Amino acid sequence: MYSIEEFDKQKTRVLKYIMYQKRTKKQIIQKFSKDIDDNILEDVIAYLEEAGYINDIEYIGKAIKQYILLNTLSIKEIKYKLMQKGLNANNIDDYICENIDELEEYEASSAKKILLKKSNNIDIDLAKQYLKKKGYKEESIKKAIEELN
Repeated sequence: MYSIEEFDKQKTRVLKYIMYQKRTKKQIIQKFSKDIDDNILEDVIAYLEEAGYINDIEYIGKAIKQYILLNTLSIKEIKYKLMQKGLNANNIDDYICENIDELEEYEASSAKKILLKKSNNIDIDLAKQYLKKKGYKEESIKKAIEELN
C-alpha cells in the first residue's frame, strides 16, 4: 500500500506530463512504468481518466485534426500512426467511419498535393504506385488525377 502523499506526488508528475501535451494511456504507462510502482500508476491513471484528463477517444479526434492540418497522409497512414500511440483500433475505426466523408476529401486533396509535387520529377504511373504504397485508396488517386487534368 502507498500513502496519500505518494499518490499526490505521482499524480502531479503524470499531470505535468499530460498538461504539456495530450497523451494516450499507453504513452503514460511507457513513460512512468519504470519510475512509479504499478499499483500507484494504475490508480493515478484511473483517477485522471475519471477526471477527464486522459481520454483516448477524444485524443483520436484531436490527433486526426492535427494530422489533417500539418501532413499529407492517407487514411491508412493516420490509422497506423494512432495505433502506434497505443490507441484501440476499434475506437479509431469508429471515428473514421463517423467522419469518412471529411477524411476521404482530405485524402484526395493530399493525393493531389503529392501528385503535383511528384509529377515534376517522375511520370504519373510511378506517382500512382507511390500513392498506392502509402495506402491511398484507388478512388482518392483517381479523383486527384481528374482534378489535376
